[in-house]
Amino acid sequence: MKGEVVYFFAFDVANEFLMEEARRLLSERKLLADPGAPRSPRGMTLSPPLIVAVAQPPVALHGTPVTVEARLFEFGAISIVMRVPYEVDALAGLCPFLNPTLDDGRRLDDLARSLCEQVRGEVEAALVRPSAVAEPESYIVFCVRDLPDTDNAERWLADQKAEAARLLTSMAHDQISSSQIDEVFRYQRSLTRADAVVPAWDAALVVDLTGPPTEVLYTLELANLQLEEFRQMDRALDRFLTNAYADLERRTLVPGGTTVVLRKLRWFRIDVTRLADEVSNTTKIFGDWHLARVYIAARDRFHLDRWRQSVEQRLGQLDEVYNLVRAELWERRMFVLELFIAILILFEVFIAILWRSH
Repeated sequence: MKGEVVYFFAFDVANEFLMEEARRLLSERKLLADPGAPRSPRGMTLSPPLIVAVAQPPVALHGTPVTVEARLFEFGAISIVMRVPYEVDALAGLCPFLNPTLDDGRRLDDLARSLCEQVRGEVEAALVRPSAVAEPESYIVFCVRDLPDTDNAERWLADQKAEAARLLTSMAHDQISSSQIDEVFRYQRSLTRADAVVPAWDAALVVDLTGPPTEVLYTLELANLQLEEFRQMDRALDRFLTNAYADLERRTLVPGGTTVVLRKLRWFRIDVTRLADEVSNTTKIFGDWHLARVYIAARDRFHLDRWRQSVEQRLGQLDEVYNLVRAELWERRMFVLELFIAILILFEVFIAILWRSH
């Protein structure tokens, strides 16, 4: 068997990239790589990412050189992509690639984070509302491009179900159950007898004996990026709601304090809504029905709809807080207005009494 292992590491680093500014900065530093790849899935209206040539010493995994590239997406995400070619006798030979350590002792996650920080620093002037580089959302894709003595990927995969399920779930061969094998293959998608896509939670198996599965890989990468973005939005909403409640308690008696909280709530609501729309629209329209089926399988496997619903629920809570704060602010203004009117009336009465006494 021949192919390559592709590692995706998704990082959320900002609300968005100013792409023209980022392109200018990267061009000045001569970091832009070949703009022809990756290609967006067929029929999909999506701004292509900027491909960044990462300057670093050569690294190897199991004695094989690792190629690395970084991709900048308009919605504020950086994807670090690592590729390692392989040649093994069976699927079991790919198990060492599941939780690998580079030959120099570093973990792939650590290398990806340092490279992301390096790229982020190069384009910092193009970041809108930047955030710190946190733990990435990682995903592994085992690509098979050549099988011995067969050109029928469908028949080969049917004979390799147990081994493939073991690889994708990191379970021992004598422990995995038949129901778990069926669960792994529940989202299998194929277009011809020469290709197959089996997405699992942490990894996927992609077989394509006709050529590099560029578009399928890009589709899986986008789904992984969506998962990272929705998770970050969910965490940000949790933190913001907690801080908003604390701000309301502190600023209730401070003149203008409620107005400050209201302004924060309004702008944060606008930012998150816009970002959620941009992330959702990333894979909204596929012109190729096979790639659409692959994306839907990955979406269901990653539970993206549940993450989207969680974000929408938090936004609903944010709306409730905003309306409560606005209602409270309105009541205070009305109270001050009524108090001012009452004072004016009392003043007029007092003046009238003084006038009559004279």
